[in-house]
Amino acid sequence: MSRLIVAAVLLFGYATASWAQSGSTANRIPSTCFAVAQNLHDNDLPVHFASFTVPVNNDAKYEVAISYQGHSTYLIESPTGVKIATDFAGWLADPVTPDVVTMNQAHSSHYTNYPDPKIQHVLRGWGEGTDIAEHHQMVGDVLIRNVTTDLMRLQVQPDGNSIFIFEVAGLCVGHLGHLHHRLSEDHYTKIGRLDVVMVAVDGGLTMTHLGAKEILERLRSSVVLPMHVRSYDAMPNFLSYLGSDFAVQKVRENKLRLSLRNLPKRPTVMLLPGVDNYSPPEE
Repeated sequence: MSRLIVAAVLLFGYATASWAQSGSTANRIPSTCFAVAQNLHDNDLPVHFASFTVPVNNDAKYEVAISYQGHSTYLIESPTGVKIATDFAGWLADPVTPDVVTMNQAHSSHYTNYPDPKIQHVLRGWGEGTDIAEHHQMVGDVLIRNVTTDLMRLQVQPDGNSIFIFEVAGLCVGHLGHLHHRLSEDHYTKIGRLDVVMVAVDGGLTMTHLGAKEILERLRSSVVLPMHVRSYDAMPNFLSYLGSDFAVQKVRENKLRLSLRNLPKRPTVMLLPGVDNYSPPEE
């Protein structure tokens, strides 16, 4: 039996168990992106091998649109029109009011205390007091969940950052947020398969380029979307660290339209218009 078949079987069991164990916690919709690599007893197996293929037609209803909005903000649009802005600081490059915004508190350029009241779902990546941020909810045709990581500024703040995962149209899309450290096996298990990953490439305020490369090699996502460019040499240095294992593609259109049918077979860094623009200093 091939690894992918084993992975699919284990994945189904894991998701079913997760749903059953949720009990009184609002009967959670099960994730289809959980990693099962550890269950295959192969430490060298990338998380991507926990994937499976959902048969879809070449139809717009299975297509996700992604556009770069500045700094660490991407706008994700689902097939039914749900609009999600990541690391939202109160503004977008496009004149759009999102339905959902996610935030992280590392710097004021990643969150706002005054989101537009028209935004229906404001998901903060940090908890209040001793609480830990926990999100697992359906918004239209999108399942949104988070995996917390530590925030490292003057001191370590446990669970101060969130990686947000968006499961839509059979795709698993992850935004690593203001990630400051390498991920543990527990993190990889909770994150699961990511077909698309959004990663900071500044090489300093968040992670080193070497650290980012380690994570991307482990995830083995089909599409890598850079963000958080903080210097003139950040992007070329990042691409240099990745080396020949990753293809690089410049996207001419403002919106990248992805489906399970058109994911590249080779991990590819896709550069959307504006991603090379430099952001204001962080506070």
